[in-house]
Amino acid sequence: MISLTRDQSWLSKMFCLLALMVGTSLFAPAVQAFQEEGTAEEVSVEQESVLDDAEETEEVDDLVAQAEVEEAAYYEKAESDYVTNTLFMMICAVLVILMQPGFALLEVGLNAKKNTVNILFKNVMDLSVGVLLYYFIGWGIMYPGEVDYFAYAGPGVAADAQDLEYGFSNSVDFLFQVAFAATAATIVSGAVAGRMKFSAYLIFSAVLTGLIYPISGAWKWGGGFLAQAGFADFAGSVVVHAVGGFAGLAGAIVLGPRLGRFTDGKSTPLPGHNITFAAIGVFLLWVGWYGFNPGSQLTYGGISNAEATTYIALTTTLAAAAGAVTAMLIAWMAFGKPDVTMALNGVLAGLVSITANCDQVSYTNAIIIGAIGGILVVVGIVLLDKLKIDDPVGAWPVHGFCGIWGGIATGVFGTSLPEVGGEVLTRGGYIFVQLYSTVIICLWAFVTMYALFMVLKTAGILRVSREEEEMGLDLSEHGMRAYGDSLA
Repeated sequence: MISLTRDQSWLSKMFCLLALMVGTSLFAPAVQAFQEEGTAEEVSVEQESVLDDAEETEEVDDLVAQAEVEEAAYYEKAESDYVTNTLFMMICAVLVILMQPGFALLEVGLNAKKNTVNILFKNVMDLSVGVLLYYFIGWGIMYPGEVDYFAYAGPGVAADAQDLEYGFSNSVDFLFQVAFAATAATIVSGAVAGRMKFSAYLIFSAVLTGLIYPISGAWKWGGGFLAQAGFADFAGSVVVHAVGGFAGLAGAIVLGPRLGRFTDGKSTPLPGHNITFAAIGVFLLWVGWYGFNPGSQLTYGGISNAEATTYIALTTTLAAAAGAVTAMLIAWMAFGKPDVTMALNGVLAGLVSITANCDQVSYTNAIIIGAIGGILVVVGIVLLDKLKIDDPVGAWPVHGFCGIWGGIATGVFGTSLPEVGGEVLTRGGYIFVQLYSTVIICLWAFVTMYALFMVLKTAGILRVSREEEEMGLDLSEHGMRAYGDSLA
C-alpha cells in the first residue's frame, strides 16, 4: 500500500515534469516570435530615422549647392557689369573730350583768323589745367561723400578696388567727370575771344574748374542740398552748360565788346573767317554729346540699362535736329535769308536743352524741347545785340539761356517726379524745385565769375591793349601766326 502510494507520487511528479516541458516548448516559440517582432520594429524605426537624416542632409546639401551657384552667378554678372560699365564709360569720356576740338573749331571759325592760335591754345589749357586742378581740388569738393553746401574729401582719386557694388572703376569715374569740368570752362572761351589776356584766362580757367564748378556741382551730383530738394539735371543743362554760359556772360560784360563791334551805338557784325571750321566743330560737338548724355546713364549692363542708354541717345538726336530746323526758320523769317551760323547754334541749343531731361521725356516732348531751344537761341543772340554785349560765338544764348530752359523743361515735361521727405512732388512742386535750383546755380556762376573778372580788371591784367587787339592775339600774345605770313 505504501509502495503504491510512492509509485503514484513519483508518477504524478513525472506527469507534472512532462506537462512543464510540453508547455515550455509551446510557449518558447511565441516568446521568441514576440522578441523578434520587437527587434524588427526597433530596426525599422532606426532605419527610418537614418533615412530621414539622410534626406535632410541631402536637402541641406542641395540648398548649399544652390546658394553657391546663385552666388557665383551673381558675382559673375556683377563682374561682367563692372567690366562693361568701366569700358563703356571710358569710351563716353573720350567722346566728351572730343568736344574740346569741336569747341575749338567752332570758336576759331566764328572769329578773326588773327586770333586762331590764341583760341586753340586756350582750349588746350582748359583741358590740361582743368585735369590737374580738378584732380587736386575739384574732385574732392564735388564728390566728398556727404555734403549739403560745401565739403572737401582731399586731393586725388582713390585707388581702384574692384568694388562690384559701385559698378565701375574710380579712375574711369574721374576721367568722365573731369571731361565735364573742362567743358564748362571751354564754353567761356568763345564768349571772351579776341580781347582777353592769355594769363588772365588761365587764372579764370583754374578757378572755374578747381572751385566754382565743383561747388555747385556738389549741390546736385554730389548729393547736396539741391539734390535733397529733388532737383533733376541728368547730364548737366544747368550744372555744366548754364554754369559755363553765365560765367561767359560775366566775362563778356566786364571785358566789354571787341573793337568795332558797336560803333556810334549801332551794331556792326564781325563775321568769322572760316564757316567750314565752325560747321565741322558743331558736328564734332554733336557726336561728342553721345558721350555726354547717354554716357551719364553710368551703368549699361543688362537689357533695361541698354534700352535706357539708346533711348537717351534718340531723345538727344531728336532735340538737336528740332533745334537746328527751328533756328533756321526763325532766323530766315527774321532776317530774310537762311543763316547757317544760326542753324549751327540751333543744333547746340537743342542739345543743351535736352541734356537735363533726356532720360525722362517722350520722343515728342524731346522735339518740342529742342524746337523751343532753337527759338530761344535766336532770341538770345538778338537780345545780347540790343544790350550791346559782345559774345562772338553765342555762348550765353546757347549754354546759358538754353541751359535755363533745359532745367525748367525737366519740371514741365519730365515723367520721373522726385520723392522728397517720403512724398512724391506734384507737377507744380517739381517745376518750382527746378526753377529755383536753376536760378541758384546760374546766380552762383555769374556772381562769382563777375567778381573774379572785376578783380583781374582792377589789377590791369584782364584785357589786352588796343594796339595788341588790332594786331591780333596770335602775334601780340604768342608771337606766331596760324596760317603763315601770306595770310597775316
